[in-house]
Amino acid sequence: MSARPNQESAAPQAETTSPHRAGFACFVGRPNAGKSTLTNALVGQKVAITSNRPQTTRHTVRGIVHRDDAQLILVDTPGLHKPRTLLGERLNDVVRTTWAEVDVIGFCLPADQKLGPGDKYIVKELAGIKKTPKIAIITKTDLVESKALAEQLLAVSALADELGFEWAEIVPVSAVKDQQVSLLADLIAPLLPESPPLYPEGDLTDEPEMVMVAELIREAALEGVRDELPHSIAVVVEEMLPRTDRPADKPLLDIHANVYIERPSQKGIIIGPKGKRLKEVGTKSRKHIEALLGTPVFLDLHVKVAKDWQRDPKQLRKLGF
Repeated sequence: MSARPNQESAAPQAETTSPHRAGFACFVGRPNAGKSTLTNALVGQKVAITSNRPQTTRHTVRGIVHRDDAQLILVDTPGLHKPRTLLGERLNDVVRTTWAEVDVIGFCLPADQKLGPGDKYIVKELAGIKKTPKIAIITKTDLVESKALAEQLLAVSALADELGFEWAEIVPVSAVKDQQVSLLADLIAPLLPESPPLYPEGDLTDEPEMVMVAELIREAALEGVRDELPHSIAVVVEEMLPRTDRPADKPLLDIHANVYIERPSQKGIIIGPKGKRLKEVGTKSRKHIEALLGTPVFLDLHVKVAKDWQRDPKQLRKLGF
């Protein structure tokens, strides 16, 4: 009897390396559910703008996570919401198109907020997407006690039962405290299709640099402004050019950008007394831009009015929506 295990252990070990996987995962949820912060935490660098104001994400930012066994391409969509403007409708269209094209969907629900009508609306939409695996991600777990977290986990599980589908996984995470973020990547990876890497090693996003620079300026401009302004701000980088008269070891990149608002009365809010706010926006965003591009930057910002741009198809096109 004792000879059998010995025979087996002496046999040569079969290669068990699992195939490499690569694919797209997107995070969905109400505005301000922690989707951008989670994307940045998984990538390990800032690729999506974050703000404590809802509805800051307007582009689908792809963050790329490189692992030995898989490459996760994270698509960060705008929050699905009840649209009040043409911009709002277009953002919702972006979300639905993205859902149809990804390999895994992560539904983000903050631990510190009860399941609301907005969450139920999104989960109901997700229930209609039959073949794509769906993971429920309870975000911001650092903000609640374990009892409240347990209640949230049960609530999200019950909601799927009610709508007749099953979550592939339910995962609590804190992106801010880096708790269970790598576990989430471990759970997403096996759900992706077998594939070689889709992006070169070292790429963290496929967003054009000009778009990312514009987003960093907009993030800085959003801080500390009145509640009615967040949706009214758009940023367009007009040009990014290396300064020609600089020696090779002391490069300088000139960036000219326009900050657009919807009404002349908003101009003073963005510029601030004696230009103080705009100067702060420039200083703050320049630091992030230099870190992103790895080069010193001269940032030239101008504030312009694009009347009611959120409702005007022509202006929306001009501003990149």
